[in-house]
Amino acid sequence: MYNINRYSQLILEHKFFEAHEVLELFWFPRRKEKGKEVLIIKGFINAAVAFELKKRERVTPSLKVWQTYKKFSNYIDKSDKELYQLKVFIDKFANEYLDL
Repeated sequence: MYNINRYSQLILEHKFFEAHEVLELFWFPRRKEKGKEVLIIKGFINAAVAFELKKRERVTPSLKVWQTYKKFSNYIDKSDKELYQLKVFIDKFANEYLDL
Protein backbone atom coordinates (compact mmCIF):
# COMPACT_ATOMS: atom_id res chain seq x y z
CA MET A 1 0.00 0.00 0.00
CA TYR A 2 1.02 3.64 -0.10
CA ASN A 3 3.12 5.14 2.68
CA ILE A 4 1.40 8.36 3.70
CA ASN A 5 3.69 9.01 6.67
CA ARG A 6 6.82 8.81 4.52
CA TYR A 7 5.21 10.98 1.83
CA SER A 8 4.30 13.65 4.41
CA GLN A 9 7.78 13.63 5.94
CA LEU A 10 9.40 14.06 2.53
CA ILE A 11 7.08 16.98 1.76
CA LEU A 12 8.14 18.67 5.02
CA GLU A 13 11.78 18.13 4.05
CA HIS A 14 11.12 19.68 0.61
CA LYS A 15 12.08 16.39 -1.04
CA PHE A 16 9.16 16.58 -3.41
CA PHE A 17 10.51 14.31 -6.13
CA GLU A 18 11.14 11.59 -3.54
CA ALA A 19 7.63 12.09 -2.11
CA HIS A 20 6.23 11.64 -5.61
CA GLU A 21 8.17 8.38 -5.95
CA VAL A 22 6.80 6.98 -2.67
CA LEU A 23 3.24 7.16 -3.99
CA GLU A 24 4.21 6.22 -7.53
CA LEU A 25 5.08 2.72 -6.28
CA PHE A 26 1.41 2.22 -5.41
CA TRP A 27 -0.12 4.19 -8.28
CA PHE A 28 1.90 3.08 -11.32
CA PRO A 29 0.81 -0.58 -11.45
CA ARG A 30 -2.82 0.56 -11.06
CA ARG A 31 -2.65 3.71 -13.22
CA LYS A 32 -5.20 2.49 -15.76
CA GLU A 33 -7.84 1.89 -13.11
CA LYS A 34 -10.47 4.56 -12.62
CA GLY A 35 -11.24 3.80 -8.99
CA LYS A 36 -11.52 6.61 -6.49
CA GLU A 37 -8.50 5.49 -4.46
CA VAL A 38 -6.22 5.45 -7.52
CA LEU A 39 -7.38 8.92 -8.56
CA ILE A 40 -6.84 10.30 -5.04
CA ILE A 41 -3.27 8.97 -4.98
CA LYS A 42 -2.73 10.43 -8.44
CA GLY A 43 -3.84 13.75 -6.99
CA PHE A 44 -1.30 13.56 -4.18
CA ILE A 45 1.41 12.70 -6.71
CA ASN A 46 0.41 15.84 -8.62
CA ALA A 47 0.66 17.88 -5.42
CA ALA A 48 4.28 16.76 -5.00
CA VAL A 49 4.96 17.57 -8.66
CA ALA A 50 3.47 21.05 -8.19
CA PHE A 51 5.77 21.65 -5.22
CA GLU A 52 8.80 20.40 -7.16
CA LEU A 53 7.99 22.72 -10.06
CA LYS A 54 7.72 25.68 -7.66
CA LYS A 55 11.06 24.65 -6.14
CA ARG A 56 12.53 24.86 -9.65
CA GLU A 57 10.96 28.32 -10.04
CA ARG A 58 8.45 27.15 -12.65
CA VAL A 59 5.51 28.91 -11.04
CA THR A 60 2.94 28.82 -13.87
CA PRO A 61 3.33 25.07 -14.56
CA SER A 62 3.28 24.49 -10.81
CA LEU A 63 -0.09 26.16 -10.45
CA LYS A 64 -1.47 24.24 -13.42
CA VAL A 65 -0.45 20.89 -11.90
CA TRP A 66 -1.86 22.06 -8.57
CA GLN A 67 -5.28 22.33 -10.22
CA THR A 68 -5.06 18.64 -11.11
CA TYR A 69 -4.44 17.83 -7.44
CA LYS A 70 -7.46 19.94 -6.49
CA LYS A 71 -9.67 18.07 -8.97
CA PHE A 72 -8.73 14.66 -7.55
CA SER A 73 -8.73 15.80 -3.92
CA ASN A 74 -12.48 16.37 -4.27
CA TYR A 75 -12.87 12.57 -4.17
CA ILE A 76 -11.61 12.45 -0.58
CA ASP A 77 -14.35 11.77 1.92
CA LYS A 78 -14.08 12.88 5.56
CA SER A 79 -14.89 9.31 6.58
CA ASP A 80 -11.45 8.21 5.34
CA LYS A 81 -9.56 9.88 8.16
CA GLU A 82 -6.06 9.08 6.93
CA LEU A 83 -6.55 10.51 3.43
CA TYR A 84 -8.59 13.43 4.74
CA GLN A 85 -5.85 14.37 7.22
CA LEU A 86 -3.31 14.18 4.40
CA LYS A 87 -5.49 16.48 2.30
CA VAL A 88 -5.67 19.02 5.14
CA PHE A 89 -1.88 18.83 5.55
CA ILE A 90 -1.19 19.23 1.81
CA ASP A 91 -3.65 22.10 1.43
CA LYS A 92 -2.08 23.94 4.38
CA PHE A 93 1.43 23.31 3.07
CA ALA A 94 0.41 24.55 -0.40
CA ASN A 95 -1.12 27.73 0.96
CA GLU A 96 2.27 28.66 2.37
CA TYR A 97 4.61 27.12 -0.20
CA LEU A 98 2.71 28.00 -3.38
CA ASP A 99 1.49 31.35 -1.99
CA LEU A 100 -2.16 30.49 -2.64
